[in-house]
Amino acid sequence: MPMKVLIVEDETAAYESLLEILKEVCPDTKVLGNTESVSQTVNYLKTHPAPDLIFMDIHLSDGSAFLIFNYIDVDVPIIFTTAYDEYAIEAFKVNSIDYLLKPIKTSDMQRALSKFSKLSPVDVISYLSKVSQLAIPKSYNDKILVPVKDKLIPVEVAQISYFYTSDKNTLICLRDGTQLNYLNTLDQIYSSLNPAHFYRANKQYIIARSNIENITIWFDSRLLLTLNTVVPEPIYISKNKAADFKSWMVNGQTKE
Repeated sequence: MPMKVLIVEDETAAYESLLEILKEVCPDTKVLGNTESVSQTVNYLKTHPAPDLIFMDIHLSDGSAFLIFNYIDVDVPIIFTTAYDEYAIEAFKVNSIDYLLKPIKTSDMQRALSKFSKLSPVDVISYLSKVSQLAIPKSYNDKILVPVKDKLIPVEVAQISYFYTSDKNTLICLRDGTQLNYLNTLDQIYSSLNPAHFYRANKQYIIARSNIENITIWFDSRLLLTLNTVVPEPIYISKNKAADFKSWMVNGQTKE
């Protein structure tokens, strides 16, 4: 049965070279596709049957291939391809089956495929448990700059109780009750916050987990939240989001 592979590579010449060497070393290989970016690869792996093996370049058109592991669990062995990159090679030695340095040589391809063919099911499980370590942790700012007249005021994110929007105006409310006008929308704000610490409660509010004082089960299965700061209007979590919110409240992770 032919080996099915996915090639993750954004340079046409590099893709064609890898394909030529692969066909020379393993002629019956079936190439299922070629993705050129993090987003394309994530989408492909979500929507297509899994290949037997992935050849993955580290530098893609929209960022490092390591970002792929932030979005999905990859349960397919990977052979990385890259130009010389000391950090990457050290990571590959620990976490990957093998790596191929560009320009790829036939002997290197033979070595990599030989290692792949000798993997036992236990080896694959061990390998897959390590590959997620290549993910790049997303960092979040610990301060935001809020324009006030002709100044920019640095605000500690840890001091924020909630963000509130009404009539296209956005407010930042701090733990001490201070309110500041802010220009960004809640969508823009939420994408920059650590989702373990902040939750998009509804269209009006983003709330800080550490400032929730109590939760009331409302008559229609909604949740009514009480914060330790004054709010301009009640904060409700819809029935549909209640389970997700409770999961986040307990362990900082949502089910969505």
